[in-house]
Amino acid sequence: MNEMLHHKLPVKSANVVKLEFFSRSENVSLARLVASAMAAERQISIAELDELKVAVSEAVSNAIIHGYQGKEDCLITMTLKLTTQRLSISVHDDGVGIADIEQAMKANFSSSGERMGLGFAFMRSFMDGVEVTSLPGAGTTVVLHKDFL
Repeated sequence: MNEMLHHKLPVKSANVVKLEFFSRSENVSLARLVASAMAAERQISIAELDELKVAVSEAVSNAIIHGYQGKEDCLITMTLKLTTQRLSISVHDDGVGIADIEQAMKANFSSSGERMGLGFAFMRSFMDGVEVTSLPGAGTTVVLHKDFL
């Protein structure tokens, strides 16, 4: 029997969804769809929903492009936690990591000369909170927070 079925949650706990998917560009739309479906359960405008989808796209795309350097056979874990007041979305990769998070979060910085370097800038402007933890050689976790009234 699946071990996950044995986890017991309090009756009034948050709704938590955990997804694992391969680091393929077509899975960016899957991540956007799941995040927007969960956010739509709360009071959120169409504009805010669109911004949330962009932020999720950037987080997942960063994992694919920078974390896994375009390799399509690596796993990305996305965990979404929805409470009455907040949606938190964690996007984790076990890729190359970020040596200097402060530098990486600056607008126009990109570890790839082919990119505009606006991913973290979009995430910060569209979300109510962004947390980044990373260890070179061990991966990166980006947590996006969207607060509801």
